[in-house]
Formats: sequence, structure tokens, C-alpha cells
Amino acid sequence: MDARPVTAPVRIAAAQYPIGQPVSFADWQGKVAAWAADALEQRAQLLVFPEYAAMELAAIEPATASELHASLRAVVALGPQIDAHYADLARLFGVAVLGGTRPHALDDERVVNRASLYFPDGQSGHQDKIMMTRFERESWDIQGGTDLRVFRTPLGVLGISTCYDVEFPMIARTQAAAGAQVILCPSCTDSLQGYYRVRIGAQARALENQIFVVQAPTVGMAPWSPALDENYGAAGVFVPPDGDSPDDGVMAIGTEGQGEWVYADVDVARVERWRSAGSVRPFAHWPEQYCGTKTYDLAVEIVPLD
Repeated sequence: MDARPVTAPVRIAAAQYPIGQPVSFADWQGKVAAWAADALEQRAQLLVFPEYAAMELAAIEPATASELHASLRAVVALGPQIDAHYADLARLFGVAVLGGTRPHALDDERVVNRASLYFPDGQSGHQDKIMMTRFERESWDIQGGTDLRVFRTPLGVLGISTCYDVEFPMIARTQAAAGAQVILCPSCTDSLQGYYRVRIGAQARALENQIFVVQAPTVGMAPWSPALDENYGAAGVFVPPDGDSPDDGVMAIGTEGQGEWVYADVDVARVERWRSAGSVRPFAHWPEQYCGTKTYDLAVEIVPLD
């Protein structure tokens, strides 16, 4: 893969992807292809689909779609076909695609939540979600990944922090320290509070690492699915609010709950400018919060109240 320095802005399309009820795998293929074609018409170069978007495929087996673990197993079994379709779209349209994440069974039979990147030249890579939500831990028995990766691509250096991952600063910090200029955050949240937790995390990671963070959520109601019954959110592209950035750090934002693409032209060269010439330099100053090897002395004074 050619990973020379990026010299022009990259148009990123973040999906506010409505969960549907496909009647067949071909029906799902047609839906995803139509979404990709729409983004291509807007000259998008990187398409970002949400967390667990592939779980809508459980609908094609009505007998098991409403049972949580059966639907999980059904989508795990479709994994190679899902990968092949996203890879075909990347080649056909000449774009990079972050496919909707899906449950993936490892060789030891543990199941992880896997996000995969597909490129026009046929190469691909993946990042397993690290931090599991209570739902994933307690209901699905989805396991956390153990490796963090960055992807050096013709579009810039990319990292993936899936949904809950982006609420933990050290994950994105590790990716940024390894060179990531853009963090992709596919998400799936069943309440507005959940959406805002992820969005606030995404904006915080953009601020402290002085990078771009792209959030792409599922939206809409799917009462037939025990996994995706309620979906709230808006796609967004977030930046540190400094210098040439919007005052609120929101480069692009969608209309909550509406199925649509949200686009932003991302110039990864801005990352170095933010870090070298910004009003503040949180990326460079990060180590100072630890005071070297020292610890803070906390003096506590009890003041009696009259």
C-alpha cells in the first residue's frame, strides 16, 4: 500500500446508518452498495460505517432473529461473505471502506467485535474493540481485543476506537503516539445519553491529541432485533477548537436520527500545525501531567465551620 505523505484534503463520509430488516443477503448487499454509490457521487474517498451495522443481517433468518445469541451466531457465520462484499465495494469504487463492525469468532472460539478496513488495492486490516460495554460483557459474552493498531495509508495514518473505546483516553493516546492523524469511531448507542457519552469522548480525544475524530452511528428503531432495537445518534467530525478550526470543535455534524452521510474534507497536515503552532499544545505537554516519576502530595486541611 502506498503510504506517502498526504498532500491534499481527503473527503471522509461518516454514515448515520439506519438499521433495516433485509430479507436476504443480496438485499443487504444492494443496500450497502447503494449507500457506497451515494457517497461516491459526493467524491468521498473514505467511507465509515457504524458499529454493529452488520447485525441487521440477522433479520434474514426470521426464526432466530429475535433471539440474541442465535442472531449473534448467524452473523458470525456470514463473516467471510460480509468481508468479501465490503472488499468488492472498495475495489469497485476505488475508495477505502471501514465496514460496519461485526461479531467475529477467533480460533479459540472467543467472539470479538471487529472493525475492518478495506482498500482499493485489495489490502485490508482490522481492529478489535478493546473495551466492552455492560451489554457486551453481561449479555453477549463478547470479549475485548488485546492489540492496538494504526494503519499507514494513502489517506493518512488511521486508528480505530470503536464506540466505548473512545471514552477511554489511553486507547486513542496510544494510537496518536504511534502516528494516528485520524481516529475512526464507529458507534451504536441505544439512548441519547449513550450517544453523547461517545460524542463527548470523541471530542475530548480530538482536543487532547490534536487530531481528527470521525464518529459514525447506527440510527433508527428495529424492534425485531434484541441487539439493535433502538439506535440514536448523529455522525460527526471533530477537531481541536484552536487556530483554523471551528470554535466548538465540530467540523461537521448530522441531524440526529436521520439516515444520511455526513461529509468533511480532512487535511491531515493540520495535525502537525495544531501541535506545533496551536494556542495550546496538549499532545506535546501530555507527559507533564505525570510530574515525571513523582506523585502529587495532597495536603488536606479540616476547617471547622461556625
